[in-house]
Amino acid sequence: MEKFRKNCNHCHFDNGHRVMTTELSHQTVLRDEAVAALLVNDDGIYLDCTFGRGGHSGLILERLGPSGRLIGLDRDPQAVAAGHELAQRDTRFTMVHGAFGDLDGIAALAGRKGQLSGILLDLGVSSPQLDQPQRGFSFLRDGPLDMRMDPGSGPSAGEWINSASERDIADVLYHFGEEKFSRRMARAVVAAREQQPIVSTLQLADIIRQANPAWERDKHPATRAFQAIRIHINGELDELKGILHQSVEWLQPGGRLAVISFHSLEDRMVKKFIAMQIKGDNFPRGLPVQQSQLHPRLRHVGKAIKTGDAESADNPRARSAIMRVAEKVG
Repeated sequence: MEKFRKNCNHCHFDNGHRVMTTELSHQTVLRDEAVAALLVNDDGIYLDCTFGRGGHSGLILERLGPSGRLIGLDRDPQAVAAGHELAQRDTRFTMVHGAFGDLDGIAALAGRKGQLSGILLDLGVSSPQLDQPQRGFSFLRDGPLDMRMDPGSGPSAGEWINSASERDIADVLYHFGEEKFSRRMARAVVAAREQQPIVSTLQLADIIRQANPAWERDKHPATRAFQAIRIHINGELDELKGILHQSVEWLQPGGRLAVISFHSLEDRMVKKFIAMQIKGDNFPRGLPVQQSQLHPRLRHVGKAIKTGDAESADNPRARSAIMRVAEKVG
């Protein structure tokens, strides 16, 4: 999605610690690289599972032939509205409001199983979501503690943080944020909410900040905690698991899956999935079975791609981006 640009000239000091603030602008990470890797057939059918504001979709449409088709998918109502505007300008494009974890439930894909030429995933939160304090994603902008990619679906982060057990909060921070001080932070959250409900982003960020004993240079102490809560609230890893396992069935032979990840949890899941599909059937060790008899379903397309020096310098958030591409075997 259009990730945020961090302007390092804007900083402030909090209790002697240097804290980064950010200016946000809409930028599509690995835009050219992703579209170049994805498009194998100018007249094929493609699925952009994370439309955002259409950065990748716009370029795909520029390169599609007159018979090509592109379906955009997003949970965010504002992204969907932007997609509908694009659909009015280009009849080759269809916008769908929904999550990508269950392709079978998407009406626009009916009858398309095994026919897609490409599936694109650009994971994470988008800059328009971070830009709007009322969405509750940013620990630097005060707003209601929401964090839902679809504000009309499921409990908000505030509802969860004020009702979850201390153990559940610690588990989420540890498993989804890889936060080593998760238990300490969870205790602080529970103690704070006993005094008053936690209802805003800066309120939660301050609780986490005070509970974090080891600040990292140029990283807000609530970064991992906010990431973890967002992933949990939106079921992001479950959605990713769902789309990965469905993707092979929906791609046609020679069709490609391109996934852009921004943190290690996502990338490990993608890397492991592709490796398993390349290996094929999981027969016990020692059986006299040739590789061709294992029925591999995917093959690697090049090596993992990271942003170049120019893009990383212009958009420091993009430095963590990594794209993996695989192609369905006939």
